[in-house]
Amino acid sequence: MMQILINNQPTDMPEGASIAQVLAQLQPRPPFAVAVNTQFVPKGRYEQQLLQAGDKVEVIAPVTGG
Repeated sequence: MMQILINNQPTDMPEGASIAQVLAQLQPRPPFAVAVNTQFVPKGRYEQQLLQAGDKVEVIAPVTGG
């Protein structure tokens, strides 16, 4: 197991977990964007982007209104 931060919450994930696995656990409501260590990750890379211990994952929902 490795520990990563998801939206500033320490979370244990299996070694080599992908963003897709994190999202399967979180089940965020679309629309949302994902950043790893402050770098935006395109949706098409969620399966390939593997995480490492200590990575900071942010799942961000757009803010609407004015």
